Amino acid sequence: MFTCVHHIAIITSDYQKSRSFYTEILGLSIIREVWRAQRQSWKCDIAIGDTQIELFSFPTPPSRPTQPEAAGLRHLAFGVDNMQEAVEHLERHNVTCEPVRTDPYTGKLYTFFSDPDGLPLELYQS
Repeated sequence: MFTCVHHIAIITSDYQKSRSFYTEILGLSIIREVWRAQRQSWKCDIAIGDTQIELFSFPTPPSRPTQPEAAGLRHLAFGVDNMQEAVEHLERHNVTCEPVRTDPYTGKLYTFFSDPDGLPLELYQS
């Protein structure tokens, strides 16, 4: 059912510094970079093998004790072949998923849920 780690999202406290680190120092390739005006946020998709790292900027991200959009790890995403089957599987195990949405950039289905500690996790239909 779960096929891979699709992407890892990181909210940066210094976007240019982090972008430089991942692309120039680590040598990862930029897939796409977009300015999301409605959120005053950069989003840069970076390839690492078959997995992507998403770097996000936000105007003033708080430290991350609990907030999902703060500096540090944002969420882990698991690739699935069948979104409905995966959501139903989680719900059978008393795991609540948010409503399934469509990614406006890729057209793919996705949803979020939380682990027992509240860490945000995502299902992303491959």
